[in-house]
Amino acid sequence: MPILQVAIPQLSMKRIVDYILSVIYLLYFGMCLVVFHVAQVVAFNVFGREAHQKTVNALNACLCYGWLLTGSTITYRQLYEIPKDKAIIFVANHQSTFDIPGMIWLLRKYTPLFVSKKELGKGIPSISYNLRVGGAALIDRKDRTQALKEIIRLGKYASENKFSVAIFPEGTRSRTNKLKTFSAGGISTLTRVMPNAVIIPIAVQNTGKFNPTGFFPLISFTHMTWTSLAPIDPSNKTPEEVAAVCEDAIRQLVES
Repeated sequence: MPILQVAIPQLSMKRIVDYILSVIYLLYFGMCLVVFHVAQVVAFNVFGREAHQKTVNALNACLCYGWLLTGSTITYRQLYEIPKDKAIIFVANHQSTFDIPGMIWLLRKYTPLFVSKKELGKGIPSISYNLRVGGAALIDRKDRTQALKEIIRLGKYASENKFSVAIFPEGTRSRTNKLKTFSAGGISTLTRVMPNAVIIPIAVQNTGKFNPTGFFPLISFTHMTWTSLAPIDPSNKTPEEVAAVCEDAIRQLVES
């Protein structure tokens, strides 16, 4: 009688390390979300918005530097001076969920607020609470009117509180270094509400490589980079032109 042979996939040593370090980091990640959820609630309700924002910054610092548990590192590069006397709209490519902790921490001086889908506004410790009380725009992608109103509210809120706004004009994540076409819709709305704002492109590299298939397994020993590029004055350009300039500037760095 022939012996039934079952093919057992062979895992490389690097893959085994990825799995082990991913488990360690994700346990740490979950602990951070739970602990900082409580800290955010206390900070916001007892000490106010400023204390809450400091707590959010601390959370994202812990998430970012926790990547060291996987042997991964981060770098922020500012290639041009960012204006200090203007509102700022950060326009970034989108590779991963981890784009956001990096931007919140590395750009904390400018308090970036995000446009997010409304589903994230509930059910996730720390993250959902921050989106609800921190001023982010929670949009329904199926309801254009609601989304427009939320983005307008976000722009006004950021201007009034001297915060910045961060958007991902690709719409959905591209886990590779190949950019998707940038949409001008969000840029158009924000520049109308924030007419004196300057646009700062942010090139995000290798966060998609860090988690190419979701949260597990993460790819250990990945170096992730956020780079702020040359400021763009949108006053003499159409939103479509602004989106194209941002896309081209980011593409030159990310796809090189």
